[in-house]
Amino acid sequence: MSPMRHSSPSNPTSPVGPSGPAPASSLTAARRARELAGLAAGEQVDILVVGLGATGAGAALDAASRGLSVAAIDAHDLAFGTSRWSSKLIHGGLRYLASGQLDVAYESAVERGALMERTAPHLVRAQPFVLPLTPLVSRGQAALAWSGFRAGDALRLSARTARATLPAPRRLSAVETRHLAPGLRTAGLRGGLLSWDGQLADDARLVTAIARTAAAHGARVLTRVRAVSLDGSGAVVRDELTGEEHTIRARAVVNASGVWAGGLVDGVRLRPSRGTHLVLRSDGLGDLPAGLHIPVPGQSNRFVLVLPQGDGRVYVGLTDEPVDGAVPDVPEVPETDIGFLLDVLGTALDVPVHRGDVVGAFAGLRPLLDSSADGSGSTADISRKHAVLTSAEGVVTVVGGKLTTYRRMAQDAVDAAVASRGLGAGPCRTISLPLVGAAAPHVLSGLKAPRRLVQRYGTEAPAVHALGAADPALREPVVPGHPVTRAELVWAVRHEGALDTGDLLDRRTRVGLVPADREAALKAAEEALAGA
Repeated sequence: MSPMRHSSPSNPTSPVGPSGPAPASSLTAARRARELAGLAAGEQVDILVVGLGATGAGAALDAASRGLSVAAIDAHDLAFGTSRWSSKLIHGGLRYLASGQLDVAYESAVERGALMERTAPHLVRAQPFVLPLTPLVSRGQAALAWSGFRAGDALRLSARTARATLPAPRRLSAVETRHLAPGLRTAGLRGGLLSWDGQLADDARLVTAIARTAAAHGARVLTRVRAVSLDGSGAVVRDELTGEEHTIRARAVVNASGVWAGGLVDGVRLRPSRGTHLVLRSDGLGDLPAGLHIPVPGQSNRFVLVLPQGDGRVYVGLTDEPVDGAVPDVPEVPETDIGFLLDVLGTALDVPVHRGDVVGAFAGLRPLLDSSADGSGSTADISRKHAVLTSAEGVVTVVGGKLTTYRRMAQDAVDAAVASRGLGAGPCRTISLPLVGAAAPHVLSGLKAPRRLVQRYGTEAPAVHALGAADPALREPVVPGHPVTRAELVWAVRHEGALDTGDLLDRRTRVGLVPADREAALKAAEEALAGA
């Protein structure tokens, strides 16, 4: 049995000034090199986690916060895969109630409450949604939707999430509906239904916060380290920056590589499902105080979501289409998905959105566990319940699930690894363990920094803001009209493990979701890497 290791600092998530010492949570190129060298020299860890999406980073945090020594690796970057391609929503499980998956629905509601009230209140806020009652929504469908929203509120209550965190659903008049969604077609509009859910400031930022919190508790978080092969005693890995191969020794191994999990461990059958989103400029849709649920014609429980981001962009999604063949690093968006989303959007809006209005698009692959005999059927029918599998070689693989339930998935995976290898570990703590930047709402509201920064960095927002105060050049936006500043790029290099321009523009910030913006911001990213 391995000894318990208590290496976490007393205040691992404390904010830092622009010229002060780096906190224990800071990820840097120098730290990566130092910690990888130690592992290559033969240091053994209790748990090796492969994959640094939400679940993998969550497993690293879970294990490290229990007192175990941890190494967590990814072939690319934090949140490189599915975790950055979500709807940016923390769902309460309403969809799963409708399909009879009561356990998944309740689990989702519990995890949403934990994120909003304890672990990441700076990153997750309440988002109102309007379901417009257009002529295409029958009175029967409206009644069914209203029953669903009421059931969702009952889920909130059962999960003990405060009413102040998530307000009650209610019916809207046609005038109120138009006020919250001014772009709607007025002809035949008879009102709307208002509901609430959790919305992330940014899914990739959530993963960054989880990984940094794990690092603060002693985990070695190593990007650009590819697992070449795995077994129950560790992995052969390749440093993607140097090409050198090493062996990482571990008492237990957790495979949290998402849609790539089956390529590392035999016997894992996945049916990836593609979820596509469009990126539109918000000025084309008018001011949107609320998101929209637009029913898909002919389907009783499927909606297209219109999601205002507060940064001049709006996301429209999403699809649920099976994907066959090799899994790409970055999924492509087919024109059929774009056409489908635009068609549904057009059923509700007064002014149509054309293909030329789409300034960007992205798709993520859900790692759904295939339990069917022949791999047939719709991916929309596959349960979103996660599974933890242990191979004959002793590798624990966690698949399925969704972003909202990453923490529970991580807990179950670490529980399995601890039990199978007889590791001496404390109980799981992550249900109430604040992530880097987290604080109570009254603390966050009193921070001396712009509200947008507080919603992305929490208690570290004043330090990010201070970078711009110390150097006026860093106050400049990286792209005219976009809120991200050069200071945020510098912060990402100094504290968030960004190693190249892709890390900066595509994950630490989301400038790269619009190709034209990415091109315009490339020089600023290069300068941040050179000067940080």
